[in-house]
Amino acid sequence: MVDRLVNSEANARRIGLVEGCFGSAGQPLTVPGRVLVGEGVLTKACRKKLKPRQFFLFNDLLVYGSIIINKKKYNTQHIIPLEEVKLKSLEDDGQFKNGWQICTRGKSFKVYAATATEKQEWMAHINKCMEDLLKKSGKKASDDHAAVWVPDSEANTCMHCKKVQFTLVNRRHHCRKCGVVCCNPCSSKRFLLPAQSSKPLRVCMSCYDELAMQSTGGNSSFDKEAKATDSSGEEDSDEEEPNGNIEAKQSNFYGSVEEQASTS
Repeated sequence: MVDRLVNSEANARRIGLVEGCFGSAGQPLTVPGRVLVGEGVLTKACRKKLKPRQFFLFNDLLVYGSIIINKKKYNTQHIIPLEEVKLKSLEDDGQFKNGWQICTRGKSFKVYAATATEKQEWMAHINKCMEDLLKKSGKKASDDHAAVWVPDSEANTCMHCKKVQFTLVNRRHHCRKCGVVCCNPCSSKRFLLPAQSSKPLRVCMSCYDELAMQSTGGNSSFDKEAKATDSSGEEDSDEEEPNGNIEAKQSNFYGSVEEQASTS
């Protein structure tokens, strides 16, 4: 179905609309052979709370961004190559339903759909696009993925020392290797994690010791104290956003029999 949409006017128009909604805040998305497979609003687990995000599934990319004006304007564009994606279904847990993990080399996170059917559709379409892409490229799926961060709300005390309680003064910090929430003393070391950044990142003491043992170079530049003002690194802002009236509509996936007939 996806191949039939490659050169269709409908596909070109849809991709053009996505580019227009991101404007100068986004990268060009129109390239030969690219198809917009589906789109919709999913709830993303950010550092402090759940937030709606607009997601676009292409046959080679997963793109998402913050919603400024629904269906009209998005910003903070994130582009994830499907070659490095791994999905993991999540069991329903109280108010957290219809969720799954999107794991990549640079960042991993949880998302939630409005219904179980929508979750199944998203996961099936993403997995199919990944399968087709890897088959065409001859590449192997990535087996190196970043840890999903533990939400701030799930840690009132340091998960490493089990002693320090978090306050306005004792801030929370995330280990970039395992994702746990630590106090500053327990995450004062940095280590180079090439998949996530070209600069050494904050890690907990346990992960630092493990990484240091695995490292054969013994580069002392990795053993830097992380500044107390070091941010969590979460690129999705926790500030309130002008999301406007976000319509809770079912996600759209393209390439149905009816649509093929109308665009052929």
